[in-house]
Amino acid sequence: MLILLPPSEGKADAGTGRRLDLSRLSLPELNPAREEVLTALVALCAGPDEAAARAALGLSEGQRDELRRNVRLTRAATAPAAHIYTGVLYEALDLGSLPAAAQRAARRSVLISSGLWGAVRLTDRIPPYRCPIGVKLPGPGALSAYWRRALAPALAAAAGDRPVLDLRSGAYAATWTPRGELAERTVTVRVLHERQVDGVPVRSVVSHFNKATKGRLVRDLLLAGARPRTADQVVTALRDLKYTVVEQPGPAGRPRQVDVVVTEL
Repeated sequence: MLILLPPSEGKADAGTGRRLDLSRLSLPELNPAREEVLTALVALCAGPDEAAARAALGLSEGQRDELRRNVRLTRAATAPAAHIYTGVLYEALDLGSLPAAAQRAARRSVLISSGLWGAVRLTDRIPPYRCPIGVKLPGPGALSAYWRRALAPALAAAAGDRPVLDLRSGAYAATWTPRGELAERTVTVRVLHERQVDGVPVRSVVSHFNKATKGRLVRDLLLAGARPRTADQVVTALRDLKYTVVEQPGPAGRPRQVDVVVTEL
């Protein structure tokens, strides 16, 4: 199974090892695109108009250190992506505490979407950075559209004949939508919170806890040693783990959509 995760805005403060080497990253066919985005990002952050750079990246005046960090990306120390991303989803996933077999499965299965790198595996060494998918850079332009052109063949090849569990957030999901037969092997997940309002169950989309639930969901699948071979088996694996899964109707040739309903956050 291929598991697609979003990145996190929260990242480690610094890497601990060698400098960035694009040639060592997974999905090497993405390297020309990675280099173009990286060059444009560094140039923007090193330019004379700090206010324009902060505005492009959605940074406040108090976050100007993020610009300085981006300027140093090509010579900054790196760490495995598993250590760089530190947000809510990754805290709930807690990769470092998994047993060895589950960690090996995670390294085989997980790809993390990125506005800067396109997609990386947990073992890929990258520096901390700031580059949301909603950014528009001089040259590459809007990153969501830019990566949509580059990612399709790479992610389709990474999936191979395996099912895909797509847990990306909306903006990152927009960079690649599986088509045809691969779409039929893809399961997308939305997390809903169910609570009682005047004795009536009401379900609503959650944001912060959506990330935590997705982290726990992946952790549970890895701990269970789940190895589904079809989309149906992905859904069955989630139900076997006692998740409440509600399938949503959708058009043929598109990924299957399921809601995971939680009553506790």
